[in-house]
Amino acid sequence: MNIPQSSFPRVIIIGGGFGGISLAKKLHKKEFQVVLLDKHNYHTFQPLLYQVSTGGLEPDSIAYPIRKVIHDFPNTYFRLAKVEAVDTDANLVKTNIGELKYDYLVVATGSTTNFFGNKAIESNSMSMKSIPESLNLRSLILENFEQALLTDDLHEREALMNFVIVGGGPTGVELAGALAEIKKGILPKDYPDLDTRRAQINLVQGGDRILPAMSKIASKKAEQFLEGLGVNVWKNTRVNDYDGKVATTNTDTIFRTETLVWAAGVQAVCVKGLDAKDLLCRGNRLKVNQFHQVAGFEHIFALGDVAQMESELYPDGHPMMAQPAMQQGENLGKNLIRMSENKPLLPFTYNDKGSMATVGRNKAVADLPKFKSQGVFAWFIWMFVHLYFLIGFRNRVVVFINWVYNYIKFDREARLIIRPFKKNYINK
Repeated sequence: MNIPQSSFPRVIIIGGGFGGISLAKKLHKKEFQVVLLDKHNYHTFQPLLYQVSTGGLEPDSIAYPIRKVIHDFPNTYFRLAKVEAVDTDANLVKTNIGELKYDYLVVATGSTTNFFGNKAIESNSMSMKSIPESLNLRSLILENFEQALLTDDLHEREALMNFVIVGGGPTGVELAGALAEIKKGILPKDYPDLDTRRAQINLVQGGDRILPAMSKIASKKAEQFLEGLGVNVWKNTRVNDYDGKVATTNTDTIFRTETLVWAAGVQAVCVKGLDAKDLLCRGNRLKVNQFHQVAGFEHIFALGDVAQMESELYPDGHPMMAQPAMQQGENLGKNLIRMSENKPLLPFTYNDKGSMATVGRNKAVADLPKFKSQGVFAWFIWMFVHLYFLIGFRNRVVVFINWVYNYIKFDREARLIIRPFKKNYINK
C-alpha cells in the first residue's frame, strides 16, 4: 500500500463513516500513524440520503472527500480499498490492493440493509443505504412516472404510481413524507396529462406504531402528519414476499406496485476473520466491552453500528445512529492515547442527545433530553442539527440554500434521471 514505516504505533481504521472519521480527528495530533481504509473515497451523511432519492438534494451535497477531511492531519493516510479479511494472529489486514500490518485495529464498517434472509425481497426491492442506491431509487421513481404516461393498461399505470415503503422508522417515515409532498406539489406540474391523484404512498410497519424508538406522542403525531399528507399507514402488517409486481403480507392486504423500498432493518457489515459465531451478536454486531475492545482481543476495537456494547441501559447495544458512533470514536481516541501512556482506560458512557424525524414541510417530531416537540419548532430543530453535523462548509451552505429554495418555491429541482436504472426482477 506504500505506507511508510514509522516509529509510531499504526492504527488501521476500517471505514470512513461517523465513527472512523471521529477517531481519526481525535488522533491526528498524537503520536500515531493512522491509516484509514474505505471502499469509497467519500464520507456519506446518511440521514439525508432520502432527500437524494426524492430529488431534494444532489449527492455531492451530502458527501465529502475523505482525503479533504484528513489532508492536514500529520501521519494520517487514506487508501481506497476493499477489506477482504483480517488475520488476527499475524496482526494483518488483507485488502484488494495489498496487505498491511497493524498495532491497533479499529472496525468501523457500519451497517447495510437487513432483508432477514428473504431472497425474493432482497432481489426485487430497493434499498437506500448508500448514494448509488439513492440515485438508483431516484431514477426508478421518475422512470415509473414516465412509463405511466405511455401505458394504456390502467392496472399497470396504477402499479407504476403505487409506492410501498416497508419500515416505519425514521428512514421510512421521512421518505414517505417526501414522496407525499412530491405527489402534492410537483407531479401535477410535471405530468399535467397524467392523473397523479391516483398515485399512492403506502408506509408498512410490522409493529403497532411507527417510530417505535421514539415516544408514543411522537409516533402518534408523525402518523397524523403522514395521514394529513395522504400517506396510507399500515400497522401490524408485514410484507412476506415481493416478486417485482405484487407484494403479499401477513394479512389479506396485497400491494400491486413497481416500487417497493425496504427500510425495515439493518445489520452490521462483518469483516472476514472477525466473523466467528462467538464474536457476533444479533444483527452481526461484534461483541465489545465498555472500552470498545472486541471480545477476546486487546488491540482490536469496534465502533458504531458494527459494535454491540451491552449495558444495563442498553442491553441490545447502543442505537445504530450517528451520535453513538461519533461519541464512541471520541472515547476510543482517548483510550488509545491512554493505552500508549500505560494509563487505565475510560469506560464509554453514551450521552443520549435525543432523536428526531421530519415528515415534511413544517412537520417534524423531536424527542430531546429536556423536552419533546412536534410541528414547526421541531422542524427547525431538525434542520439546524442536520446542518450542524454535515461535514464541510460548502455542503452546509448548499444544503441550506436548497432547503430555502425548496421551501419558498415548493420545488425539488434535482429530479433528474442522470443514469437510467432498470431492475432485473428475480422470481423465486
